[in-house]
Amino acid sequence: MIELLQQYWPMLLEGFKNTLISSVIALFFSLILGTLMGVLQLTPNKFLRGFANAYVEFFRNIPLLVIVMFFYAVIPMYFMNISGFVAGTTGLIIYTSSFIADNVRAGILSVPTGQMEAGLSQGMKQSDIMRYIILPQAIRIVIPPLGNQFINLVKNSSILAMVAGLDLMYYGDFIAMETFNTFDTYILVGVFYLIITLPLTYLTRKLEVKLGVNDQ
Repeated sequence: MIELLQQYWPMLLEGFKNTLISSVIALFFSLILGTLMGVLQLTPNKFLRGFANAYVEFFRNIPLLVIVMFFYAVIPMYFMNISGFVAGTTGLIIYTSSFIADNVRAGILSVPTGQMEAGLSQGMKQSDIMRYIILPQAIRIVIPPLGNQFINLVKNSSILAMVAGLDLMYYGDFIAMETFNTFDTYILVGVFYLIITLPLTYLTRKLEVKLGVNDQ
C-alpha cells in the first residue's frame, strides 16, 4: 500500500483536491438554495409555494445519477458544453438542496408561531421577521440533520467519477484498473474520504454542543 501511495501520490492528491473543491462549492450553494426553497415552501404566495414544493419533491425523489447525467449528456447536446466536474457539482447542488429545504422547513415550523405575530405587532415586515428572528433559530434547530447532509454530500461527490469529473473516485478507479490492486487502492481512497468526513462530523458535534442543540 505504501508503494502504491508513493507511486500515485500526485494523482490521488489531484483527485482529493477536486473532491474537496466540488464538495465545498456544492455545500455552499446547496445551503443557500435549500434555505431559499425551505422558506418558499411556507410563503403565503401560492405560486412560489407550489414551485418550491414541486422542486423539492421532484429532485428529492429521483436518483442523483440521473440529475448528473442530465447535465453531463443533455445540456451539452442542446445548450453548451460543460465539463464532468461542473456537471457533477451542479447535480450535487440541486440534489442536496432538496433535502436541505425539507430540513429548513421543519426547523421553521419548530419555531413558535407567536414570534411571527409578535414581530408583526411591532411593525416589522414579514420578510424581516423571517430573516432576523425565525430563520436563525430554525438553522440552529436543524444543525444535526444539516451536518448529516453535508457529510452525505461529500460521499455523494464520488458520483463525479461517472462523468470523468477527475475526483478522488475517478482516479481511484483508474489506479485500480492500471495496477489490478483493487484492495489497496480503494482502502487508500476510503482513507482520503475519511480525511474530509471525520473533521466534518467532529465540527458538527462541537457546534451542536456549543449552541446547546441537544438541550432542545
